[in-house]
Amino acid sequence: MIIYESTKVEFLADVFTDNLVEHISTHFAEKIGKVNEREVRAWDNSMQYMYRVLSDHEIPNNAGVAIEFKVPYTSKRIDFLISGRNDQSDSVVVVELKQWDAVEKVDGKEAIVKTFINKGLIETPHPSYQVWSYAALIEDYNENVQNNKIQLRPCAYLHNYLMAKKDEPLTDPIYEFYVEQAPIFAKGDAPKLREFIKKYIKYGDDKENLYQIENGRIRPSKSLQDSLSGMLKGNKEFTMIDDQKVVYESALDIARESYRSGQKKVLIVEGGPGTGKSVLAINLLVQLTQYGHAVQYVTRNSAPRNIYSAKLKGDFRKTRIDNLFKGSGSFVEATENEFDTLIVDEAHRLNEKSGLFHNLGENQAKEIIRGSRFSIFFIDERQRVTLKDIGSVGLIEQYAEELGAELMKTKLSSQFRCDGSDGYIAWLDDVLQIRETANEHYLGVDYDVQIFSDPHEMRARIEQLNEQKNKSRIVAGYCWDWNSKMRSDPTYSDITIPSYDFNMSWNLDNTGTWAIDEKSVHEAGCIHTCQGLEFDYVGVIIGDDLTYRDGQVVTDYTKRARTDQSLKGIARMMKEDADKARKLADDIIRNTYRTLMTRGQKGCYIFCTDKALEEYLRSRIDRVREV
Repeated sequence: MIIYESTKVEFLADVFTDNLVEHISTHFAEKIGKVNEREVRAWDNSMQYMYRVLSDHEIPNNAGVAIEFKVPYTSKRIDFLISGRNDQSDSVVVVELKQWDAVEKVDGKEAIVKTFINKGLIETPHPSYQVWSYAALIEDYNENVQNNKIQLRPCAYLHNYLMAKKDEPLTDPIYEFYVEQAPIFAKGDAPKLREFIKKYIKYGDDKENLYQIENGRIRPSKSLQDSLSGMLKGNKEFTMIDDQKVVYESALDIARESYRSGQKKVLIVEGGPGTGKSVLAINLLVQLTQYGHAVQYVTRNSAPRNIYSAKLKGDFRKTRIDNLFKGSGSFVEATENEFDTLIVDEAHRLNEKSGLFHNLGENQAKEIIRGSRFSIFFIDERQRVTLKDIGSVGLIEQYAEELGAELMKTKLSSQFRCDGSDGYIAWLDDVLQIRETANEHYLGVDYDVQIFSDPHEMRARIEQLNEQKNKSRIVAGYCWDWNSKMRSDPTYSDITIPSYDFNMSWNLDNTGTWAIDEKSVHEAGCIHTCQGLEFDYVGVIIGDDLTYRDGQVVTDYTKRARTDQSLKGIARMMKEDADKARKLADDIIRNTYRTLMTRGQKGCYIFCTDKALEEYLRSRIDRVREV
């Protein structure tokens, strides 16, 4: 998706007549959403500099110019593209524009610098790394770029930044590799940037290469479960960008320092669905293992661990797999600092007690912190989906202080799921009335959200999509008893919707590999079998525990199945504190559907047993399309 597109001569005219920012703002509002004043000021400032750079008769008038191009499968956008040809190939110069005027070098963290952003000094990727990583993702995923051999030439232009004559931090030898990949141009370097562009854009292309990039088929994204074996073998399967790269480098730095000093440390990483928490966790597991540290990946939910084990079977010995991936209840008897690092994914799912009868240990979060020099907790409190889920930022902070650990916190915001749409996640929170957001009228340009009135039609569509790569699944709210599990009868129907003569069983597989088994598209998954995993498309059956009444989305915990353990103990809690119990149950039901509805990378299809809720969801989608 490109926000603004023109030829060079049209771009120069738009800047000269002060029409450019208006054009960008209008198209941005149509395609992305609300425009903030800071972005408008940045466009107005930076485009004046690009006007000067491109005002050269040797840069062809019919070269293509694009502003704000969305990077595939992310929420990130490239500032400026110039397209054309040289004697050897089709070319696109990729320019990252920065308003920075000061930079500090950061030792010990690959490709990280410090600068002032939003009135604070923060760590962020080096501009050369940032634009290189964006270009790398386009090359990885855009078929037209690959098939037509379009050469991407990344660079960064810091037009407000004055380079030091000696000991310049941006060009320090520690950044040499990425500066070679993507040169840096600073204040006074407009002639150099112009020459860089002219080297690759000798002939105009009438925006043809921009058209190829804009309309290129996007190759399927990599899934963590499919890439895991390569990662453990040391292959670079994922290019980390922006805050993901910062968190990764910070975690490695803390791990090394804790290993040297013996000082107990805790890092809390907050991030919503699709912000790359699991990818980061596995990358850290691989790198720290290569450092020779004693490290394990920890989850409460067994579904991801079962999938990882199945994917690694044959490539790695079972003992190694078992030593790398552990359940959160594995540290009841761990000695003080037994491990160098414990990486806890889905930390919101931690329980208080461990063991089959939940009667062992004191607290899983405390045991993990005690048992390791360094513990990393990846957490999203809005994905707590059972009464036993006690993982919270406050609880981790409490035990870190109690055990004398140095505490650090950071956040992930970059979106990699739901077609990289931050808008869809915010829209969903608004629709489910979890929180009010600014995305009431926007859910993402390319993300496919559909409401089905007939569950048969939704199932048929998911099964059809699944034929491509076995990466589409149906999931449901836990409103139907799981009797087929007791009977081991594949013909038994758990989920029944009599008004449509619709029948479906819950997932029958006891090995925990429902998410990758080819036949399981015919079985419905629940929150416990899909949390922490992702698919291309997900079909969600919303049961009677979520309805729409009098303008409100309403939850009803009494409609949950008797076999559902998520709300076990709610009746006792209702007697002790009814208001608190209702609030907990309400949060769990909303969080459950929010989690189910964010499992799809490309799309989410929805069927509601409550017709009023169906009409409400349909109206919210229609409202978006009318804007």
